[in-house]
Amino acid sequence: MMKNIFILFGIAILSFSCSKKETTSTDKKSDSVKIVDSMNAVTTKINDSIQALNSKNRFKDFNGSHKFIYQNDSSPKYSGTVDFKKIDGERDNYNVSGSIKSGNNSVDIKGFVQVVSAKHINFTGEITQKISVNDNGKPYTRKGTKTFASKDGGKTYRLQDMVNGSGFVDYIDIQY
Repeated sequence: MMKNIFILFGIAILSFSCSKKETTSTDKKSDSVKIVDSMNAVTTKINDSIQALNSKNRFKDFNGSHKFIYQNDSSPKYSGTVDFKKIDGERDNYNVSGSIKSGNNSVDIKGFVQVVSAKHINFTGEITQKISVNDNGKPYTRKGTKTFASKDGGKTYRLQDMVNGSGFVDYIDIQY
Protein backbone atom coordinates (compact mmCIF):
# COMPACT_ATOMS: atom_id res chain seq x y z
CA MET A 1 0.00 0.00 0.00
CA MET A 2 2.79 2.41 0.86
CA LYS A 3 4.34 1.55 -2.44
CA ASN A 4 1.16 2.62 -4.28
CA ILE A 5 1.08 5.97 -2.42
CA PHE A 6 4.70 6.69 -3.42
CA ILE A 7 3.90 5.83 -7.05
CA LEU A 8 0.84 8.13 -7.07
CA PHE A 9 2.83 10.88 -5.34
CA GLY A 10 5.63 10.51 -7.94
CA ILE A 11 3.19 10.68 -10.85
CA ALA A 12 1.56 13.81 -9.39
CA ILE A 13 4.93 15.54 -9.00
CA LEU A 14 6.00 14.62 -12.53
CA SER A 15 2.76 15.84 -14.11
CA PHE A 16 2.88 19.09 -12.10
CA SER A 17 6.49 19.79 -13.03
CA CYS A 18 5.89 19.02 -16.73
CA SER A 19 2.94 21.38 -16.96
CA LYS A 20 4.98 24.26 -15.49
CA LYS A 21 7.76 23.79 -18.03
CA GLU A 22 5.32 23.87 -20.96
CA THR A 23 3.78 27.14 -19.76
CA THR A 24 7.20 28.75 -19.40
CA SER A 25 8.44 27.63 -22.83
CA THR A 26 5.23 28.87 -24.54
CA ASP A 27 5.75 32.31 -23.03
CA LYS A 28 9.35 32.37 -24.28
CA LYS A 29 8.22 31.36 -27.78
CA SER A 30 5.66 34.15 -27.97
CA ASP A 31 8.27 36.66 -26.76
CA SER A 32 10.68 35.41 -29.46
CA VAL A 33 8.02 35.78 -32.15
CA LYS A 34 7.33 39.35 -31.03
CA ILE A 35 11.05 40.20 -31.14
CA VAL A 36 11.48 38.65 -34.62
CA ASP A 37 8.36 40.45 -35.93
CA SER A 38 9.67 43.72 -34.56
CA MET A 39 13.07 43.17 -36.19
CA ASN A 40 11.39 42.28 -39.50
CA ALA A 41 9.34 45.49 -39.41
CA VAL A 42 12.49 47.58 -38.85
CA THR A 43 14.37 45.73 -41.61
CA THR A 44 11.48 46.22 -44.05
CA LYS A 45 11.38 49.95 -43.29
CA ILE A 46 15.14 50.27 -43.86
CA ASN A 47 14.97 48.27 -47.11
CA ASP A 48 12.08 50.42 -48.38
CA SER A 49 14.03 53.61 -47.73
CA ILE A 50 17.11 52.19 -49.48
CA GLN A 51 14.99 51.16 -52.48
CA ALA A 52 13.47 54.64 -52.65
CA LEU A 53 16.93 56.23 -52.66
CA ASN A 54 18.21 53.77 -55.30
CA SER A 55 15.30 54.58 -57.63
CA LYS A 56 15.81 58.36 -57.34
CA ASN A 57 17.36 59.83 -60.48
CA ARG A 58 20.94 61.09 -60.34
CA PHE A 59 20.31 63.30 -63.37
CA LYS A 60 17.35 65.38 -64.50
CA ASP A 61 13.98 63.73 -65.00
CA PHE A 62 13.20 63.04 -68.66
CA ASN A 63 9.73 61.63 -67.97
CA GLY A 64 7.22 63.03 -70.48
CA SER A 65 7.10 64.18 -74.09
CA HIS A 66 10.03 65.80 -75.88
CA LYS A 67 10.64 67.21 -79.35
CA PHE A 68 12.12 64.68 -81.80
CA ILE A 69 13.89 66.19 -84.86
CA TYR A 70 15.37 64.79 -88.08
CA GLN A 71 17.42 66.72 -90.64
CA ASN A 72 20.12 66.04 -93.20
CA ASP A 73 22.05 68.26 -95.61
CA SER A 74 19.55 67.78 -98.46
CA SER A 75 16.21 67.79 -96.61
CA PRO A 76 14.21 70.22 -94.55
CA LYS A 77 13.90 69.78 -90.78
CA TYR A 78 11.18 67.30 -89.77
CA SER A 79 9.87 67.16 -86.22
CA GLY A 80 7.67 64.98 -84.05
CA THR A 81 7.63 63.79 -80.46
CA VAL A 82 9.29 61.12 -78.35
CA ASP A 83 7.79 59.97 -75.04
CA PHE A 84 9.96 58.98 -72.08
CA LYS A 85 8.29 56.80 -69.44
CA LYS A 86 10.33 56.28 -66.27
CA ILE A 87 10.68 52.65 -65.25
CA ASP A 88 9.38 52.26 -61.68
CA GLY A 89 12.02 51.42 -59.12
CA GLU A 90 14.93 52.11 -61.48
CA ARG A 91 17.33 55.01 -61.51
CA ASP A 92 17.61 57.12 -64.69
CA ASN A 93 15.96 54.42 -66.86
CA TYR A 94 13.12 55.03 -69.31
CA ASN A 95 11.14 53.26 -72.00
CA VAL A 96 10.92 55.47 -75.08
CA SER A 97 8.81 55.58 -78.20
CA GLY A 98 8.13 58.28 -80.71
CA SER A 99 7.88 59.27 -84.32
CA ILE A 100 8.30 61.97 -86.93
CA LYS A 101 5.89 61.98 -89.88
CA SER A 102 5.84 64.35 -92.83
CA GLY A 103 4.31 63.13 -96.09
CA ASN A 104 6.17 59.96 -97.11
CA ASN A 105 9.03 60.73 -94.73
CA SER A 106 9.13 59.19 -91.28
CA VAL A 107 11.45 58.36 -88.40
CA ASP A 108 10.39 55.97 -85.62
CA ILE A 109 12.18 55.31 -82.35
CA LYS A 110 11.37 52.57 -79.86
CA GLY A 111 13.45 51.14 -77.04
CA PHE A 112 15.07 51.78 -73.70
CA VAL A 113 17.09 54.79 -72.51
CA GLN A 114 19.55 55.05 -69.65
CA VAL A 115 20.80 58.52 -68.73
CA VAL A 116 24.50 57.95 -67.95
CA SER A 117 25.63 61.54 -67.40
CA ALA A 118 24.32 65.07 -67.71
CA LYS A 119 25.52 65.05 -71.34
CA HIS A 120 25.08 61.41 -72.44
CA ILE A 121 22.08 59.15 -72.98
CA ASN A 122 22.46 55.50 -74.03
CA PHE A 123 19.60 54.25 -76.19
CA THR A 124 19.03 50.54 -76.86
CA GLY A 125 16.43 49.62 -79.44
CA GLU A 126 15.59 50.58 -83.02
CA ILE A 127 15.50 53.83 -84.96
CA THR A 128 13.93 53.33 -88.39
CA GLN A 129 13.85 56.07 -90.98
CA LYS A 130 12.22 56.37 -94.40
CA ILE A 131 13.41 59.59 -96.04
CA SER A 132 12.56 60.14 -99.71
CA VAL A 133 15.95 61.73 -100.57
CA ASN A 134 17.79 58.67 -99.13
CA ASP A 135 17.52 55.74 -101.59
CA ASN A 136 14.00 56.87 -102.63
CA GLY A 137 12.62 56.30 -99.13
CA LYS A 138 14.05 52.83 -98.62
CA PRO A 139 13.85 52.04 -94.87
CA TYR A 140 17.08 52.20 -92.90
CA THR A 141 17.18 50.86 -89.33
CA ARG A 142 19.78 51.47 -86.66
CA LYS A 143 19.69 48.65 -84.08
CA GLY A 144 21.46 48.06 -80.80
CA THR A 145 22.91 50.51 -78.30
CA LYS A 146 23.54 54.05 -79.53
CA THR A 147 24.62 57.21 -77.74
CA PHE A 148 22.92 60.59 -77.81
CA ALA A 149 25.25 63.40 -76.64
CA SER A 150 24.61 67.00 -75.69
CA LYS A 151 26.94 69.90 -76.43
CA ASP A 152 24.58 72.65 -75.24
CA GLY A 153 24.23 71.82 -71.55
CA GLY A 154 21.47 69.24 -71.88
CA LYS A 155 18.98 71.10 -74.06
CA THR A 156 19.53 68.97 -77.18
CA TYR A 157 20.85 65.40 -77.40
CA ARG A 158 22.13 64.30 -80.83
CA LEU A 159 22.49 60.72 -82.05
CA GLN A 160 26.21 60.01 -82.50
CA ASP A 161 25.70 57.25 -85.12
CA MET A 162 25.13 59.86 -87.84
CA VAL A 163 25.95 58.06 -91.11
CA ASN A 164 22.86 56.48 -92.67
CA GLY A 165 22.59 53.47 -95.01
CA SER A 166 23.15 55.69 -98.04
CA GLY A 167 26.42 57.01 -96.63
CA PHE A 168 25.10 60.48 -95.83
CA VAL A 169 25.00 62.26 -92.48
CA ASP A 170 21.69 62.47 -90.56
CA TYR A 171 21.01 64.65 -87.56
CA ILE A 172 18.56 62.97 -85.20
CA ASP A 173 17.95 65.04 -82.07
CA ILE A 174 15.92 64.87 -78.88
CA GLN A 175 15.24 68.26 -77.32
CA TYR A 176 14.62 68.50 -73.60
